[in-house]
Order: sequence, then C-alpha cells, then structure tokens
Amino acid sequence: MELADRIDIRPNSTQKICIHCNHPEVPLDETNLAYKAAKLLKDEFSSTFTNYGGVEITIDKQIPIAAGLAGGSTDAAAVLVGINQMWDLGLTQPELQTLAAKLGSDVPFCISGGTAIATGRGEELDPLMDLDHLFVILGKYRNLGVSTPWAYKTYKKQFHSEYVSDVETVKSRTYQIHSGPLVSAITHKDGAEIAKLLHNDLEKVVLPEFPQVAKLRTAFQDAGVLGTMMSGSGPTVFALCESKKQAQVIKKQVREAIPDPDLDFWVTKLSATGIQII
Repeated sequence: MELADRIDIRPNSTQKICIHCNHPEVPLDETNLAYKAAKLLKDEFSSTFTNYGGVEITIDKQIPIAAGLAGGSTDAAAVLVGINQMWDLGLTQPELQTLAAKLGSDVPFCISGGTAIATGRGEELDPLMDLDHLFVILGKYRNLGVSTPWAYKTYKKQFHSEYVSDVETVKSRTYQIHSGPLVSAITHKDGAEIAKLLHNDLEKVVLPEFPQVAKLRTAFQDAGVLGTMMSGSGPTVFALCESKKQAQVIKKQVREAIPDPDLDFWVTKLSATGIQII
C-alpha cells in the first residue's frame, strides 16, 4: 500500500550504526529491525563498512506501530536496499531478499512489494497481478496492541489439527492456493470476488479476545465495503474499496458508528511497488 515510512540513510564518521525516529515508541537501539538490517550488512561486508564509516538512519514513521502492518519489517527492507546503493554493494533483489529472510519472514516481501503468494515462513514469494486500482481503509485503536507471538501460540494450541507438517501435504496445499479462486480473482483484478475470498485464520483467536477489533470489523462490513479483514495478527482492520471517494465516505460512516477518540483511520491506495529510492 502507499502508506509508507520514509528512511533517510547517510554515512557518518563514527563507525557506528545510529538510529533516529520521530515516533517516541520506536526503539533506537539494537532491537530495532532497521538497526539489525544495517548490522547484518556490516557483518557481511565488514571491510566496506570500515572504509565508508558508520551509518546514520533517520526514520520518519507514518505506518502505525504494533499494528500488524509490517512497519518494522518495511524499515528493515528499506535499510537493506538503501545501504546496498549507498555502498555500491551490487546486490541483486534476490540476494537482498535472501539476506532479508534472516531478519524476518515478511522482510523479503517488503523489498519487492506489490501482490504475491507467500509460502514457507513467508519468505518464498510468487508475484501476482498488481491491485493498485483498489483503495483500503485502515482502522486501529491507538492504545490497543495484540502480541503476535500470543496470537500464533494461541491459534496453534486451539487449532493444532489444522497445522500442516508433512512435505507432501504442504506441496498439495501450495498447489491448491496457486490454482485456486483467489489467485484467479487477483489475475482478473476482480475486487468484488477478491473481497469474498478474504480469510485470516488468526481472527478465530483475536476477535473473541479483543471485542473492539471485532466491532470495527463488523462496522466496516455494515458500511458496505467490498470486503474487510484483520491485518496479520491485528489489531488493525482493513477494508477494501473501489475508489478513494467510496473509502472516504465509508470512513466517515464508521467514525460515526464508533465515535471513539482512540480509533484512528487511514485511507490509502494499494501499491504495485516495494521499496523505492527517492
């Protein structure tokens, strides 16, 4: 989607990795994924790092944090792409994505962006038709967070029988996805059909535990969006719309239905690209 952080990367003379951010809740130490991305390249290309000096990374945070929107992973992807160019490392996109997988399952996707089927841990990507004709509304309660480890652990505990472990079943499921109706709908850019097929297993454990998220999802549905679903492990809920005008109208309707000052909304367009250097 077009909602994005902006990352400024500059060399410095300290031989250190320094992180700055406009959001007070973003860590500025080695726990930050952007820091880890720079450290990964420092370890892989130590002589280059020594020659160029340290790195100054400034994050202009626009993607909501702790929202299930891969904001930290996106920043890490941007650092890999940016330092690759700044240091003239010559890494190809597949090589960058291989490194990205060491940082997190969704970091490789953040490099390429667009629309893709993700299998394995999420790092095995098959590009699909871009859906940049569609708009989304994002809704998130500012002070509500959902622990991703908790969501996956709880789902596995409650729905253990749905987990697939043997290789042949995984291959069969993967084939079914590639040849299934959702891929067909994406190929034909059929927003209405895509909306009908939206599914997120983690809703089974998150929605009962967090009624605010369930209420927001229902409000979007009642307002007449193409389709709505929780993003990742939540708590953000997104709604698909055919146009920016429709998205703005529905955002207003949902705001009136849930007049909670803690609830924030964003309207943005789906994007056909990943990290862009400007």
